[in-house]
Amino acid sequence: MSKAPRAVPSHARRKRVFKAAKGFSGRRKNTITSANAAVDRSMQHAYVGRKLRKRNFRALWIQRINAAVREHGLTYSRFISGLADAGIEIDRKVLADLAVHEPEAFKVLVDQASTAKA
Repeated sequence: MSKAPRAVPSHARRKRVFKAAKGFSGRRKNTITSANAAVDRSMQHAYVGRKLRKRNFRALWIQRINAAVREHGLTYSRFISGLADAGIEIDRKVLADLAVHEPEAFKVLVDQASTAKA
């Protein structure tokens, strides 16, 4: 009975791990045990990072909106509340983009929000 070839799947598995570990320093890039641990950890960080990126962008948009609204004598919370009272549904990403690139259009929104609040 001939020996069953087992090298192909294990080499493919190692190759996949080493490809993912490319750029790591020291033993972590060329020893399978260390590379496995490092790649597993890096995948966990990547997963968490995808969630954090969403959080960070929302915080950035809120800061930009707050800065732009304060130039018109309003606070962020009163502006958002005024938009809700006026029935304007625009997400924070678009509001931040308007605040940076279209200040005239943003001013119109601020005026509508302030009149709806008053």
